[in-house]
Amino acid sequence: MLARTFGCARVVYNDAIRLRQDLYKHGEKISNTEIQKRVITQAKKNKERAWLSEVASVPLVQSVQDSHLAYRNFFESLKGKRKGRKVGSPRFKNKHSTQSIRFTTNGFSVKPKSVYLAKIGCVRVLWSRDLPSDPSSVTIIKDAAGRYFASFVCEVEPIVLPAPNNSVGIDLGLTTFSPVERVAKVVSPKPLAKSLRRLRRAQKGFSRKVKGSNRRAVARRKIACIHARIKDQRTDFLHKLSTRIVRENQAIILEDLNVSGMVKNRKLSRAISDAGWRSFRTLIEGKSTRYGRDFQVISRWE
Repeated sequence: MLARTFGCARVVYNDAIRLRQDLYKHGEKISNTEIQKRVITQAKKNKERAWLSEVASVPLVQSVQDSHLAYRNFFESLKGKRKGRKVGSPRFKNKHSTQSIRFTTNGFSVKPKSVYLAKIGCVRVLWSRDLPSDPSSVTIIKDAAGRYFASFVCEVEPIVLPAPNNSVGIDLGLTTFSPVERVAKVVSPKPLAKSLRRLRRAQKGFSRKVKGSNRRAVARRKIACIHARIKDQRTDFLHKLSTRIVRENQAIILEDLNVSGMVKNRKLSRAISDAGWRSFRTLIEGKSTRYGRDFQVISRWE
């Protein structure tokens, strides 16, 4: 039922994207409510999409809402109203990539050792931590490596912790990650560089497999597991370092690096992406807000 719900949500999302593209070609424009009515309510009455009635309607509606949000971000990026790098046009979802479905309060309930999902039943959960409050939604995620995660949206209160140090300035590097004052230089783990040999070997074996065969699917899963391990190693390092810096300092100053421009350098792009500078800044900024710290970004020329 999880796999079936993932597939139905993906089909509804792709139908909403395709419908918008067809309307744009013919110069027509309809409301978001009408799009949701066509790809869900009316689609269930057709023989080609009758199986949409077998799954819960909540994740289908949320999938259509995600398509609306994707187009809104795209248009705001074109007009310059959205900060950050330019957002491209929404693309169709693939069954081999990460799958996700979202349930709101009327579609799930939390139990001591499981989570009840509408039309799916109770799914056993290994809790990583206790929920701080009643969740407003839950997103079930299946990554390319075949692992399942449940991500809850909860409201939390800010935590006030005393800081031993007044301020700290952080300078990001490739060899030594974040050599900051009063903190020993931290050597970057470089998870991608350490696993590059295994990754190349797995990709070479994948390219030799016959398309559509079971061995090709196994080879794809092997590559996904290597990428998942690399991502977990990088995320674990960035979380531990960012938490340590935020807990020990009241004011945190970080330089504003042009990461998107630096990645264009073909000799340094892999090393820069492996370092995870942008993720580190996002973690520092989010944890500073949670712990009541003063986070500032200064020009790279200062």
